[in-house]
Amino acid sequence: MAITGNSNGELEKKLWETAEKLRGPVDPSEYKDFALGLLFLKSMSDSFEARREELEKKTRDQDSRYYTEDEKEREYILTDKDEYKRENVFYLPEEARWQYFVDNATDPQIGKKIDDAMRAIEDENPRLKGILPKGYSRSSLSDNSSDALEGLINLFADLEMEAGNGDGDEDVFGRIYEYFIKQFAMEGGQKGGEFYTPKSVVELMVEILEPYEGRIFDPFSGSGGMFVQSQKFIESHGGDTDKISIYGQEIKESTLQISKMNLYLRGLDGNIKQGDSILNDQHKGLEADFIITNPPFNMSEWGKDSIADDDPRFKYGVAPSNNANYAFIQHMISHLGDNGMAATVMANGAMSVQGKEGEIRQSIVEDDLLDAVIALPKELFFTTSIPACIFILSKGKDSDEYRDRGGETLFVDAREEYESINRTQNTLTEENINRIVEKVRAYRGEGGVDEYEDETGFCKVAEIEDIADNRHIITPGRYVGIKEKEGDDEPFEVKMERLSADLREKFQKSNELQDQIEKNLEVLGF
Repeated sequence: MAITGNSNGELEKKLWETAEKLRGPVDPSEYKDFALGLLFLKSMSDSFEARREELEKKTRDQDSRYYTEDEKEREYILTDKDEYKRENVFYLPEEARWQYFVDNATDPQIGKKIDDAMRAIEDENPRLKGILPKGYSRSSLSDNSSDALEGLINLFADLEMEAGNGDGDEDVFGRIYEYFIKQFAMEGGQKGGEFYTPKSVVELMVEILEPYEGRIFDPFSGSGGMFVQSQKFIESHGGDTDKISIYGQEIKESTLQISKMNLYLRGLDGNIKQGDSILNDQHKGLEADFIITNPPFNMSEWGKDSIADDDPRFKYGVAPSNNANYAFIQHMISHLGDNGMAATVMANGAMSVQGKEGEIRQSIVEDDLLDAVIALPKELFFTTSIPACIFILSKGKDSDEYRDRGGETLFVDAREEYESINRTQNTLTEENINRIVEKVRAYRGEGGVDEYEDETGFCKVAEIEDIADNRHIITPGRYVGIKEKEGDDEPFEVKMERLSADLREKFQKSNELQDQIEKNLEVLGF
């Protein structure tokens, strides 16, 4: 019986719990690559079988242009690779379809059969060349003492994972994939998974940038989540994904493979290259319309000594060797087109750190590149407890299609905009995201939202001079003020008198306690 998905997370949770039991002693970093590889393979197989079944029905439907009574002609249609390609479905030879693996799951050579299948798929689909994971036959998953491969094959066997055929929200494969990436990140940290950006944070950044068309760039692209969410945004607003071009860079080969598969299974083509974005920029000359990214937080030993003194990317100065935040930010700025915009997650320290980083931040502010800063709630991220924020950088503030906002920066304190998932994890709800996004759009002067107004405790538009008065510290709390508590109508003078009296009473009790401690010490001879 086929297992289908729903959006309450139970399916993903059950699959993960079973997959983890099968892992045994296998290192999470190795298990991640192979488990996700099999997920991709199952998704491709399900999409292939669904398309094949659709063609089969059409060949027997007298009202269809595919109708035929000739079995040879019917078989020709069912094996015509173009009939699959035009629907963004990869053609799979028989030995690469999931049923073949189910039939051979107990074969001691199952690892080799999977590797052979991956190569066969690449041969049939040249644009997948070098992307599909291999090495199953050499991995510890295929050891005679391990049932991990057999177990994963059987686990995924009854799961309907046709890409793009979900329950209205997103496809089943996408949900499982995102859940597994998140769990691998939680299980093994940076070793076991990539630095996972919560989906709600990605949604927020994409909604702010509104990337309807143009060049989208992620210099730290990971598994491709920024691009997938951009596609969802465009489709949900009735746009055309053919109007965007995708560029990315990822340092880890296995993650690069996963990101390319992630895009291909959604019908997206991307120019994603491998390499260290700072030390080996693979997209020199690219001027992006949108940059959406989440670089590693506070990365040390990032390669400062390898940076040339005249590197044009670092016009505001080279970041210190123990923290790459402002190297990453300047790299983004260097890749923005004349009217380009960037949204990047940053550790909160980037908003207030002084020294060389503070000087770089000051120059960025003075060049009028800082469009908005959003303080995020705590405990949104699975792989780090470091509090985070979002920087919005813009090169075209004074020539924006909605209004000239040159010399202005929007500060949003969204630390209270969250919903708790459990004791240690929070998330941004759709309501939270909408509240933030509507303020940003109102600040820009966009239509369809209320006219912008500062809101004490939540948002404030400040000018460059205001930021200078705050020593170029850009923590939103410095600008938005403190929201008065509901029902707090006590006059200021009365409140101060009461609080002062309480404070003096506490001081008195503290002094009495100190005197008592001194007397006890004297009794003890000290």
